[in-house]
Amino acid sequence: MAVYKYRARNSDGRITVGAVEAVNDGEAAELLMDKGLIVLSLAETTVRSKTGLNINIGRVKHKDIVIFSRQLSVMISATVPIVQSLKILAQQTVNPILIEKIVEIANDVDGGMKLSDALGKHKKVFSHFYVAMIRSGETSGRLDEVLEYLADQMEKDYDLVSRIKGAMIYPIFIVSGMIGVGILMMVFVVPKMTQMLKETGTELPFLTRILIGTSDFIQNNMFLLIGIIVFLVFIAKVWLSSKPGKLAWDAIKINIPIFGTLFKKIYIVRFTWSLSTLIRGGVPIAVALRITAEVVDNQAYEKLIMDTVAEVEGGNSIATLFIKSDLVPKMLSQMIVIGERTGKLDTVLERLSDFYSREIDNLVQGLTALIEPLILVIMGVGVGGMVAAIMLPMFKVAQSIS
Repeated sequence: MAVYKYRARNSDGRITVGAVEAVNDGEAAELLMDKGLIVLSLAETTVRSKTGLNINIGRVKHKDIVIFSRQLSVMISATVPIVQSLKILAQQTVNPILIEKIVEIANDVDGGMKLSDALGKHKKVFSHFYVAMIRSGETSGRLDEVLEYLADQMEKDYDLVSRIKGAMIYPIFIVSGMIGVGILMMVFVVPKMTQMLKETGTELPFLTRILIGTSDFIQNNMFLLIGIIVFLVFIAKVWLSSKPGKLAWDAIKINIPIFGTLFKKIYIVRFTWSLSTLIRGGVPIAVALRITAEVVDNQAYEKLIMDTVAEVEGGNSIATLFIKSDLVPKMLSQMIVIGERTGKLDTVLERLSDFYSREIDNLVQGLTALIEPLILVIMGVGVGGMVAAIMLPMFKVAQSIS
């Protein structure tokens, strides 16, 4: 099956654009004619669906979903029918994979399926949280508002992740450069120095012997080391993809010195933002908590939230278990209690999300300010040690000659 963009004239003489899924262009033209359309132009997109010969390459980016949500919100608020809105979006969208998904969704909705159910068939593109929010918008009749709100919140989430990644680029770049230069020195520079020093017959300092031994080991076992690294990376990926591995890694992340605090605040922001959004969309508390447990993406927090679902269904407060847990700040538990008592839980959670987002910004800035001098110290020690290991025997040779 392939996706074809079309431009056609309907029975009223108006020009309409959209996309249709078919085996070939002939079948696509027939499908359009069956709908009473006169085809003016028909062009195949660059990808085929799973049943075709071509394979989808790439992925749907976060930004693509934000644009899709915002544009769909505008068209729905302008009273454009959902199916027609989706077909227009399929024509305007650049990402070929998303085009295919939108066409499938449009066909499902055209066949009588709800938009939320049609989106739910594409879990890799539209998250459980996204689908739940769309369903709440359909129920409340505020689908356009929900889509606009989703786009805004997804942009905030994207900005947060981008800021954290941006702060880590410099340290990662410096450390990678250090490792690369060190390997080049060990492979190309140290062996030549070793040969020269051996010819002098001078007894080498301990630091120099360590450097030469390390260089010899790397040279003699280069392929073995590469193989071990590749094997370890593969094992790590397999382990992390398993349930015990993910559980252990999630526990490690929140207990790492310094960085553990950052990870905890990130999970708290995900929890407060997601739960606030779902409650505001009219989703029942217990259902909203189940969805939020998946959005948080940490096994320790997921277990705490799922245990809280049982408490809520038993008539207790959301904060019942939070108060006893070390994973949740005391202020968060107390504010949730206040929100429940005043009936403004969504507003309280939203303000908590903003507060902890600012905390994350401050923490990231602090970590960046701490990491930069720490890296410079490590670089100084490493470079100084290597220079000393090279220069000490040379000074010793020069003294013996004089």
